[in-house]
Parts: sequence; C-alpha cells; structure tokens
Amino acid sequence: MLEKLFKLKAHNTNVRTEVAAGITTFMTMAYILAVNPSVLSQAGMDSTAVLIATCLASFIGTLCMAFMANLPFALSAGMGLNAYLAYTVVLGMGYPWQAALLAVFIEGVIFIILSVTSVREAIFNAIPLSLKKAVSVGIGLFIAFIGLQNAGLTVDNSATLVSIVSFTEHFSTQGICALLAVIGLLLTAVLYIRGVKGSILIGILGTWLLGILCQLLGLYVPDADTGYYSLLPHFAMTDFSKLGETFGQCFQVDFSQLGIFNFIVIIFSFLFVDLFDTLGTLIGVSTKAGMLDKDGRLPAIRPALLADAIATTAGAVLGTSTTTTFVESSAGVAAGGRTGLTALTTALLFLVSILLAPIFVAIPAFATAPALIIVGFLMFSTITEIRFTADSYTQSIPAYLCVLAMPLFYSISEGISIGVISYVVLNLACGKYKQINPVMYVLAVLFVLKYIFL
Repeated sequence: MLEKLFKLKAHNTNVRTEVAAGITTFMTMAYILAVNPSVLSQAGMDSTAVLIATCLASFIGTLCMAFMANLPFALSAGMGLNAYLAYTVVLGMGYPWQAALLAVFIEGVIFIILSVTSVREAIFNAIPLSLKKAVSVGIGLFIAFIGLQNAGLTVDNSATLVSIVSFTEHFSTQGICALLAVIGLLLTAVLYIRGVKGSILIGILGTWLLGILCQLLGLYVPDADTGYYSLLPHFAMTDFSKLGETFGQCFQVDFSQLGIFNFIVIIFSFLFVDLFDTLGTLIGVSTKAGMLDKDGRLPAIRPALLADAIATTAGAVLGTSTTTTFVESSAGVAAGGRTGLTALTTALLFLVSILLAPIFVAIPAFATAPALIIVGFLMFSTITEIRFTADSYTQSIPAYLCVLAMPLFYSISEGISIGVISYVVLNLACGKYKQINPVMYVLAVLFVLKYIFL
C-alpha cells in the first residue's frame, strides 16, 4: 500500500529510511511547539490554544504535502512571520490579534488562487538555475547560523554584532549547553562520515541524553528565570477546550476599527514574505535532494504550493500565524527522505504531539542545533555547482549576493529579493537581456516596490 501511494522504489528509498527521515524532520522542528505559543502569547493569545492550533495546522499542511505532492517537506508556523504578527502588527501597529489572523487567512486564500492558476509555479520556473543553486547554499548558511544561535554558541556583541560564547561564564546553564552542542556536532559529523543510517537523528537524541545526564550529575542546573528549563521530559495532558479561544476568531473582527490601507499593507507584507520564503525553501531543499529536472523545475511544484496555501488558511482559522514549508525539512532530506511518506510521518508526530506536547517541548534547542549545522554544510556544498568564471559573472554575482544576504539579513526572502534584482540589473546592463525570463522583470519591479512601500 505504501509503495502504491508514495512510489518508494521509483525514488530509490524504503519505508525504514522514510520513517527515520520523517522523525528527524520532526525533531528539528519540534522547537516550534515551544517558540510559537511563546511569541503569539505576547499578542494576547492563549498559549495552550496556540500550541494546539500549531500542531493541527502542521498536521493538516504536512498531510496535504504528503498526499498531494508526494514530497518530503513539512510545514508549521513560520518563524519571523509569527514575530511580525505579534510584535509589528499587534504590539506595534495596535491591531487586535483577531485582525492579524484575518490578514493571514486572506493571504492564504490569495495563495490558493495563485497556486491553482499556476502563477506561483510560473515564478518558480522563471528563476534561473544559478539562483536556485544559490538559494540552496544561502539556506545552508542561514540554518547553520540558526543552529549556532540555538546552541548558544553565537551571542550578541555590541562591537561586532555577534561573537562566540564564553564557555566558562554561566557554565551551569549557557556554557554547558554550548559545550554539549559542540560535542553533539562532532558526534553527528562522525556518524555521518562513517555512513551510519539515521546519524542526524542519533545525534539529536544523543545530545539530549548527554544533557539529561549532565542535569542528573549537577553540571547543568535549570534556571527558568533565564530560560534554561529542565531537560527531563514529563508527562501531562493538554487542555483541548482552550482551542475555542482562538478557533474561528479571525472572523470576529470589527471592520470599523481597521484602517483599510494599513490592513492591505499588512496582507501584502505577509504575502511577500510567505511567498518567497516558501519558494526559497522548496528551491533550496529540492535542489539539494536532486528533485529538480534538467531544466531546474520541480515537477510537483503546483501541489506543493497548494498544500502550503491550504495550511496557511487552515492555520489562521485554527488560531496560528502563517503556516509555511519549513527549511528544517532539509534535515529529513539529508537523512534520506525522498517521498511523501517522510512528510506523513512528520504529520502524524505533530498530531500525536498534541497529546504529549510537554515531552516534545522538552527537546532542548542545543540538541537540535548540531543537526541544523550539519545539514547547513550539506546544503552549502551545492556552491561547487555554481560557475564563477569570468564569462558567467552575470549569473554568479547575483548568486553570491543571494547567498550573502540570507544569513546576514536573517531572511530567505531578502536573499531571493536581492538575487532577483541584481540578476535583472546586471544582465540588462551587460547586454544579456535574452537570458532574462519576462517573469523576472515583474519580480524585480515588485521587489523594488516592496522596499519602497513596505
């Protein structure tokens, strides 16, 4: 049955590999179950309701990805987009969170229409192969940077913006976590180099177990006031009645209190970021997985984009911010995931996590950080496929700028914006306009307008 549904043999994979990949993807995404309720609760939303909504939206979206597109990509509430909703739209602009969710819902409906009419697919196919490869490289650096942050290895520095953590200062919390992340990174790397199946997943679990051991020995001392919680999982049930506090609230909006122009700006802000974050993730992960055809196209791009749009719409109704394809899907791909069975496994784990959320939330960020750093390395290796010879500078310089922008501006969509604009400008200025797909002109203009008005 699974063979018939997901065509495992045709993708040179098997059930065991796919399931392990799905678990790996979930483990690297599990942090969202703790982070999203924390962020959206700042906007006045009930954290338990947000947790349930996040799990359900992730389940629905990833299930759609599994059966509609047969791709190993998972979806959940997008980081950055949740912060934009809470801190900019609600706390900054003064809109009620119900109105913010309505903007997300409208954005999702627009995306459904664009996906059905092939507009999003046309955008995907219009991006040149050099930029697609650059997106993969840029995402690699981006998620590696996220991994360094989650590990606590990268800290703020007023002089240089970032610097390495002091291991000896606050050793029982920050220091030991950073050290465990380094050990986990080396463990994962050794396992991967030696060809151990499920090396990334083993690395996550091994690092977590080391953390638990350190806590039992007193080397790690939980301090909730500074954000360092117990690493020991505990069993508890979720209050399902809380979902009623957010479910359908996006339709309970007093339109007389909304400024129409500002509200439209909010919708298009969500629209831009979600569109190009999703495209960037699909491009980057599918490039690394070898899923693109000879023309640099992803055969299942339309159902993948439609699944993403459905997830966003459902998530807004349930009570969470924009649900999007997660770059952490690359962890599952690196573990061998190639079909929708990987996504199905991840979806089921999100569903189960509603019942046992406290256990999954207990997975510390420093334990998943090594996986992100290793996967970042694997995606970064695509850089060797970009030509840097003099006759290809109009291709490689935009690719370089795209790669540079993603980690430094902390945004996949900003990397794509800069890559597209520079590609069009450089090729036009150098008389190579025949290389430019007409859709790229439209994208470049839209990106420039975005920087002017949004």
